[in-house]
Amino acid sequence: MSTAAAASTSGSNPIKVLLADDQILVRSGFKMLLDAEDDIRVVGEAANGAEAVERARATRPDVVLMDIRMPKLDGIQATSEIVRTRGLEQVRVLILTTYDTDEYVFNALQAGASGFLLKDAGPAELLHAIRVVAAGEALLAPRITRRLIAQFTAERIATQVAEDRLVVLTQREREVLALVGHGLSNDEIGAELSLSPATARTHVSHAMGKLGARDRAQLVVIAYQTGLVSRLP
Repeated sequence: MSTAAAASTSGSNPIKVLLADDQILVRSGFKMLLDAEDDIRVVGEAANGAEAVERARATRPDVVLMDIRMPKLDGIQATSEIVRTRGLEQVRVLILTTYDTDEYVFNALQAGASGFLLKDAGPAELLHAIRVVAAGEALLAPRITRRLIAQFTAERIATQVAEDRLVVLTQREREVLALVGHGLSNDEIGAELSLSPATARTHVSHAMGKLGARDRAQLVVIAYQTGLVSRLP
């Protein structure tokens, strides 16, 4: 049993997951994998974006595994509806995609997704992603994610008025935002700026509040959109 699974059996509730994919074999494979874990429970399935929104409202999952290309509503539209639905503010959407250069992924992050994962990821990587997102973090550390965001914000930076959007931040908060944009964790930000992890977390929270960001993923998008981060480390 994994450490996370062991922790689950000691009193915490299992992570509730909703599967949204138009391929039944894909959903079945994910369900078999997830149901074998003590700390994760599949609470519903959806074959298209409209069903995903409906099932999210009915089951109130912790995490939605959301395919992008689905009939009726695609994953982006479904993500946008879910994160903006009253009562579903705590639901986190993890985008699943077949392509690592899919512009839809960036649009999904803008819509409120908390990260993305390639469909060919291994079982351990998928389980880790679900647990990370359920814990309120953004799955943005992989290099490919930052590259994708940079690629599709590069052309937009010139149209953004960075100072207008960032003027609400202190200098320290700007420094923290830039490091969030590079994919650093709170511990890594603290080490970089000689701060405690708790202080780094506080600065991240303040930046989220001032910029109206739903989560850490949207902070990364803002960092690139405004040009605060314009290249990868």
